[in-house]
Amino acid sequence: MTTVQDWPGRLGLWHVGVPPSGPMDDRSFRAGNLVLGNDEGAAGLECTLSGPQLRFTTPSAICVCGAQAPVALDGEEIPQWTAVDVAAGSTLQVGKAAGLGLRVYVLFAGGLAVPPYLGSAATFTLGRFGGHHGRALRRGDVLALSEPTGTPLREVTDSPELTHDWALAVTEGPHAAPDFFTEADIDQLYAARWEVHFNSARTGVRLVGPKPRWARADGGEAGLHPSNIHDTPYGIGAIDFTGDVPIILGPDGPSLGGFVCPATVITAERWKLGQLRPGDTVRFCPVAPEDVRAPPRFRAPAVRDNGVLARRQERADAPQVTYRRSGDDNLLVEYGPMTLDLDLRMRVHALSERVAREHRDGLIDLTPGVRSLQLHVDPDRLTVAQALELVQAIEAELPPAQDLVVPSRTVSLPLCWDDPSTREATRRYMAGVRADAPWCPWNIEFIRRINGLESVDEVRRIVFEAEYLVLGLGDVYLGAPVATPVDPRHRLVTTKYNPARTWTPENAVGIGGAYLCVYGMEGPGGYQFVGRTIPVWRRGDEDPPWLLAPFDRIRWYPVSAEQLTRLREDPAAAAESVSIAPGRFALAAHESFLNRHGREIAAFASRQSEAFAAERARWGAAGELAVAVP
Repeated sequence: MTTVQDWPGRLGLWHVGVPPSGPMDDRSFRAGNLVLGNDEGAAGLECTLSGPQLRFTTPSAICVCGAQAPVALDGEEIPQWTAVDVAAGSTLQVGKAAGLGLRVYVLFAGGLAVPPYLGSAATFTLGRFGGHHGRALRRGDVLALSEPTGTPLREVTDSPELTHDWALAVTEGPHAAPDFFTEADIDQLYAARWEVHFNSARTGVRLVGPKPRWARADGGEAGLHPSNIHDTPYGIGAIDFTGDVPIILGPDGPSLGGFVCPATVITAERWKLGQLRPGDTVRFCPVAPEDVRAPPRFRAPAVRDNGVLARRQERADAPQVTYRRSGDDNLLVEYGPMTLDLDLRMRVHALSERVAREHRDGLIDLTPGVRSLQLHVDPDRLTVAQALELVQAIEAELPPAQDLVVPSRTVSLPLCWDDPSTREATRRYMAGVRADAPWCPWNIEFIRRINGLESVDEVRRIVFEAEYLVLGLGDVYLGAPVATPVDPRHRLVTTKYNPARTWTPENAVGIGGAYLCVYGMEGPGGYQFVGRTIPVWRRGDEDPPWLLAPFDRIRWYPVSAEQLTRLREDPAAAAESVSIAPGRFALAAHESFLNRHGREIAAFASRQSEAFAAERARWGAAGELAVAVP
């Protein structure tokens, strides 16, 4: 597969589930551009496993770098990592990366002339945008070149060292031991040689190795597995435990999710993710945060700190705050205990608004989660330590969450209940991943059972009666909402797939933990299906392309599979199927509602808790659960 990429990619849209994309091995890509005298981020080609044959209609110069592969110009072998002049009419052939490394990069003097989408020429194939028509290159495609402007270096003197046995420098956090993993789990994480799984991609590198024992019995409201947490922002390079399986998140990875990440690959070594081949081995080497910019031989071993940088104790008018490290380019701010509490989400909103008004140089993204806010920084301009000082100073000035009122539209959307595509996804999962999972063969029956409901009709009634408050966008991708019912009596609780699905239909609707999400595009997934809806990412001329906003309230109305198919095939009809009414959400009014209905809410939660415990006991008897250390 060959795609157009540029560096650093599509920044500033992490909060709506748009990944940066860009070259997975940015070190090779940037070096090749500098050889040609380009800006280091100029658009070029990324070739995964094997490359293209290119015929030039104008003279140019190229540099091929990255993985080891045979490269020929007009049938004559040419070297990698050096500038080579190309005459008009010449043909370049990039062969298969059969030795060390997985991705080859082809850079051109001046760079490729590709129109940007959302600020970048990088291709995001899963989202079908960027690059050349949002897809991998095909035979007959024509790419234009920009005029060269810089002074070429002609060759690279320090090309990266490739291997089959990789060492990746990591910093601890955001979620390590003893809160989520045991100390023995973290020892194991660093001691093991992890094997790269064949089912790896630009979204993330899946690893095979020992299972953790975990420090918790389960994820509580977030899910039955101890890897489950309330949806939180992710960082690129985070080691994301989706159940018992670790995945190192790549440049096309998700911005938001409900799994713990005990450590994060540092920015200087993320280029290695692009060259990991199936069957290669990986060791994680913890380093001191202050040494992440130092050459490897000068890095000191890390001191265990769970990734926790500071804590602020609970006060009468404000919850506890935990400040967590997520690599050397992200700070994660978490409020309160590990519970679903809209008071905490309102606090996150207040902090995000206040930080945004600072317009601090080096701040790239502000991404909210259910009870957290992630500050993504350029560490060359704003360090994590400086970001920590900023948010700590702002925290002292925030008003009580009870005083906050936010815009909150009611958005009515069509939902095809138990859509055939979701049944197909479950069948594929059973055939290719796991046939004996407790949630198979029918996710809706599993939701009924784990919530103690009498029938699946009760599940349907609750979903269609509920108002789902949007707490974040981008789970999973492209403006997709993570939402929870405003009324706790509508909060169905489930656990997530373990291991995750490898395929989920675009715009499938599922429940995981106490949250509902709409999948913004095809891809992996773990939420239990209830149906499918229309796209929440608009591909026409709408600005912005995402339909929803935080604190919107989603209401579903039923449509048949045939009706949904027609809506999905006709963007104009899909747009007409959405109705939006203005409104607002006031935390004080919501808490008054909770007080008035406290008895019924408690009764619903008690029945749900009993069913959840019974399901957990069945899992334990079947050997489904990891052994947790009290």
